[in-house]
Amino acid sequence: MNYLAHLYLSGKEEDVIVGNFIGDYVKGKKYINYPGPIQKGILLHRQIDSFTDANPKFREAKQLLRAEYGLHAGIVIDLFYDHFLARNWPSYSQLVLRDFTKKVHAILLSHFFHLPKRVQGFLPFLIQHKRLESYATIEGIQKTLEIMSRHTSLPAKSEKAIEILRENFIFFENNFTSFMDEMLEFVTETHQIKIKKPDWIAGL
Repeated sequence: MNYLAHLYLSGKEEDVIVGNFIGDYVKGKKYINYPGPIQKGILLHRQIDSFTDANPKFREAKQLLRAEYGLHAGIVIDLFYDHFLARNWPSYSQLVLRDFTKKVHAILLSHFFHLPKRVQGFLPFLIQHKRLESYATIEGIQKTLEIMSRHTSLPAKSEKAIEILRENFIFFENNFTSFMDEMLEFVTETHQIKIKKPDWIAGL
């Protein structure tokens, strides 16, 4: 899962939100250097990633990108999943996406001293350019892929990734919806994370 999904799956506890957000940047046993609630968020991040990697739906989605991205296919699917989460946000949250992102931005800034140096470096850019909100558009996803290819080992094939996304859009959306149902069950029942869905969804 990418940033937006990890933040969403953190529930309401601020320290868990912080820990889940920085999870990729805290390796091995270094998590013990953080306060207990942030440790909980870091470990939750790892459990979410493990659940995702082992999930048959996630693996099925990766196959459509394997030829172009090889071992990096999962990174692109993570971002695609954030796109469908943002695109269908009213089905998942009581807050509109803009209000949610403003809230988590404020939480992350208020815990800035707890963030790894690398996260401190990119967080202002993420906030200034509204990257979390941008995931709702295909153009935002392509821009993020381009940025990632410049700063990570992700192949610079954003146009091809978007072509695959457009050609298989219904499959990816249905795949995400089924996957997220399983993920929400995992975090709410296994990890007791409280996530408030919209009233119209909760009543179904």
